[in-house]
Amino acid sequence: MLLPRRPARDRARARGRFRAHGRALALALLTALLGGLLPLTTATTAWAGQRTVSGGRLDWAVKSSFQAYVTGPIAQGSWGLSQGAATVGANQFRFHSATGDYDPTTGALTAGFSGAVRFTGHRTPDGGFELDLTISRPQVVVAGGSGTLYADLTSKAKGTGKVTAATRVPLASLNLGGVDTRGGASSIALNNVPATLTSQGARAFAGYYPAGTALDPVSLSADVKATAGDGGAKGRSGDAQDKDGRRSNDKPGAFTDAAVDWGVRRTFREYVTGDIAKGRWRLSDGAQDGGAVFRFPRGKGSYDPQHAILDAEFTGGVRFTGAHLDLALSRFAVKVADGRGTLSATVTTSDTTTDRTPLATFDAKDLKPEDGLAALTEAPTRLTAEGAKAFGGMYQAGTEMDPVSLAVAVDAKAALPALPNLGSDPTPPTHPSAKPGPRPNTAPVAAAGSSTAFPVLPVSLGAGALALAALAFLVLRARRRTPGATPPPAHD
Repeated sequence: MLLPRRPARDRARARGRFRAHGRALALALLTALLGGLLPLTTATTAWAGQRTVSGGRLDWAVKSSFQAYVTGPIAQGSWGLSQGAATVGANQFRFHSATGDYDPTTGALTAGFSGAVRFTGHRTPDGGFELDLTISRPQVVVAGGSGTLYADLTSKAKGTGKVTAATRVPLASLNLGGVDTRGGASSIALNNVPATLTSQGARAFAGYYPAGTALDPVSLSADVKATAGDGGAKGRSGDAQDKDGRRSNDKPGAFTDAAVDWGVRRTFREYVTGDIAKGRWRLSDGAQDGGAVFRFPRGKGSYDPQHAILDAEFTGGVRFTGAHLDLALSRFAVKVADGRGTLSATVTTSDTTTDRTPLATFDAKDLKPEDGLAALTEAPTRLTAEGAKAFGGMYQAGTEMDPVSLAVAVDAKAALPALPNLGSDPTPPTHPSAKPGPRPNTAPVAAAGSSTAFPVLPVSLGAGALALAALAFLVLRARRRTPGATPPPAHD
């Protein structure tokens, strides 16, 4: 049975009502989407203004082939680290304690880092080196979409041997094409930024490389704060100790605020995390990671400045694990007498625990109080016979270990030296320029803080466009299915 068709006038009215409802629904959805974006604009405005860079790291291998040349059979040289610089990964150097300024509105960034690396090679008959280059205190400046890496350089000219020292030399140009550095709320990171040697940098390399040579990519992260000048890295080492008033001395010669910094041995750390052991280290009981050193804090004990006698115990521990490796060092102690110091610790392996094992010795003649602080900075250390056993025979007695730094507050007003500040761990790249999935090592990526508005804005607009497209599809689909909403077939 065929139903009678509605008159054309009724069908037109139905189509009009449906279109009106569709327009109203689309307008309501668009209004809701725009309303949801308004808080992003407010947040962006609230973050405007200069911020202070306080803490962070810069990882850079300089040029991998240069490292290989320096340590290879031709130059027969080496490289060394100082001022708290460390190694990370297979061949990168890590510089620490970023300071500077950042403008989240424009993306302008100035971040200076501490640490130094020295390359030497081609030994001369007098014991010197024809190749001698020191790169220290790198600084990254980003402005107007371009970047430059500066550094203090000390180099020796090829042939003449003339030594030149210069500060803040533009060493490398950074290719920031397509990277937006705006919007960092609490941190900002740049990963794998291509670097190119400048003409000034080429002179520092004594002509080994011409200007325009591609250097290894640069990665950095920096913590940013809205308030200026809060002491930076100093707070990392002293805040927890100040809260309970442990700086006060309760009797003559006693102290309750000290720290010892020791990295064990750089090559041992690299072995633990390398391709052989494939392991890691973990800190416990308040120990801190300074990149090149571990800090064992909250030292207490006694110190006799007249006879230069020190007896101190510290908290914190470090445990190294990996393939066929399980070594934990804890309850560190330092004794100084007759100008000689001994660093001890409780050693725990997979099957034994030995208390107060003397691990390393060092020269302590310079341990004298000054401005309320008795301190040693990067005193060379040698492995003891007991220490060699603790490391399972990996090193012989007398092996040079990492230097040790010691600080004892003998005055309640004295502050301990700041530990190298690596900043917070960089957040995963969330910037719109960062594409998901694997990316080549040379692809620069900007990662801003997790509360950044800029990465969210394009995503929200994209979601709104998708929602409107979906709405249009539903409207068209509903129109096709509504009785009387489509024109009659041609044969009717």
